Amino acid sequence: MTEENWKRISLDEIRRMKDAGEIAHNPDAPEGPELGEDFWKNAVWEPPRGTTSVHLKLDPEVFDFFKRQGKGHITRMQDVLRAYVRAHQNPDGSLRTPEEKPARKTG
Repeated sequence: MTEENWKRISLDEIRRMKDAGEIAHNPDAPEGPELGEDFWKNAVWEPPRGTTSVHLKLDPEVFDFFKRQGKGHITRMQDVLRAYVRAHQNPDGSLRTPEEKPARKTG
């Protein structure tokens, strides 16, 4: 499924569709194949990670830059911050030391 196939609807719309019989659960639907022991052998449980809410003061021109790009400006800011973090991490997730940081281009 691609994003082109997505449609946002409200909970009220979902309830209306269910009541109208447009959404149905088939209890007789066939189950998928058994996954077996090999599938789970190396499985590791990862606890869910939520987000952290923060109050962040930004220079007006920084905020306006993202806001002018339209809906999703907060997500774009998050993406830029995530890219910065990844650029300053080692492959194991630890922070690079000053000696490990790539040299900045000058000129």
